[in-house]
Amino acid sequence: MIHLGVEAPAEAGAREILLDRTMGEGRFTKSSERLREGRLPAEGLALVARDGDSIVGTVRLWNVSAGGRDALLLGPLAVAPELQGEGVGSKLMRLALNRAAAAGHGAIVLVGDAPYYSRFGFANGLTARLLMPGPVDRNRFLALELRSGALAGARGLIVPTGDLVAPALVPDLAERLPVRLAA
Repeated sequence: MIHLGVEAPAEAGAREILLDRTMGEGRFTKSSERLREGRLPAEGLALVARDGDSIVGTVRLWNVSAGGRDALLLGPLAVAPELQGEGVGSKLMRLALNRAAAAGHGAIVLVGDAPYYSRFGFANGLTARLLMPGPVDRNRFLALELRSGALAGARGLIVPTGDLVAPALVPDLAERLPVRLAA
């Protein structure tokens, strides 16, 4: 039986293995990754699906500024290949949206499959004046207001605002950064 809950710190490794299985190394080259690098997920919004002791699904939300408005960035959402189509991803999404709304967050942005995310209310109209920190397919750049008007007047670059991870916890971060500074 699948159980949903908050990701425990000790589950980070299992989560990364699941992401490698479902998304591969290419996930580190995506624009959304630039917003997540070196940051902690929003408080209480790193969620997992467990089958016994195994992590079989994951979703995280991250604090960002979306054109001057506080928002969350959702992603990645991943489900073990053998459970895809079983509703695990939808259940994780509903839990994430409910927890974000209950915590008082006003809006969520993401880059993803529009037909999938539209069933949860995401659309690309709210992102028309927003920019990602890198290339993005505008049809896949979506947003949802949890509170009406939360993205009103939002214009400009999406930037990370969440807490930083302690450097010792991400020893290979410097290797993944696109630019290195000379010493």
